[in-house]
Amino acid sequence: MTDQTAVGKVYLVGSGPGDPDLLTVKARRLLDEADVVLHDKLPGPEILDLIPEDRREDVGKRAGGEWTPQEYTNARLVELAQEGKEVVRLKGGDPTVFGRGGEEMVTLAENEIPFEVVPGITSAIAGPAVAGIPVTHRDHVSSVSFVTGHEDPTKDESAVDWDALAATGGTIVVLMGVGKLPDYTAALREAGMDPETPVALVERATWPDQRVATGTLETIVDVRDEEGIEPPAITVIGAVADQRERVVEFLEGA
Repeated sequence: MTDQTAVGKVYLVGSGPGDPDLLTVKARRLLDEADVVLHDKLPGPEILDLIPEDRREDVGKRAGGEWTPQEYTNARLVELAQEGKEVVRLKGGDPTVFGRGGEEMVTLAENEIPFEVVPGITSAIAGPAVAGIPVTHRDHVSSVSFVTGHEDPTKDESAVDWDALAATGGTIVVLMGVGKLPDYTAALREAGMDPETPVALVERATWPDQRVATGTLETIVDVRDEEGIEPPAITVIGAVADQRERVVEFLEGA
């Protein structure tokens, strides 16, 4: 058995969508107290600036760019904890919503490393909300589905059933899906979803340079290209995306 008195602790912490004011009180305290913070690219520059450089390690991943293998991050968490350090694994949004927190929990448990999950505000809800888009609305939809647009590339086929999603009539929120936007919008149209269904892209939600672009299931790929929307961005598909136009003047004037 591992000598638990010599082992530190790992906190899997959600940073929320990026605005430091949306950090939980507990998350902020742990960032101040941690011996080391392993972070990805999504917490946002203002949150990362809260952490002294000598206490943070970048283990981030970028679509189509440099990335740190998950196996390295898992091993590094174990290594640091076994050195007796208090470690924060800081993730964008919530650590268990497409954040690979489940994989890290299993690794820590298998190595008998004490850990705690500190939930964060998921960008799947916060991103649309700050853009004036409620993911549910009693006049329009009563369900919402969260989907990753960036599945494990080693899978033989996608685990996302776009036909079933198209049939729900609810809101579909796609995270990490800017690059695959042509694929899944086409899949939804082929499944029978109305090409005029409203769609919104929210880039860098709550960051100082947040941008929003809107279109339809038919036009949104062209809109993405014209506006130059890039990751990280969230795609919102469904009637609720039209709500932005009713409130955007007040949001942007706030």
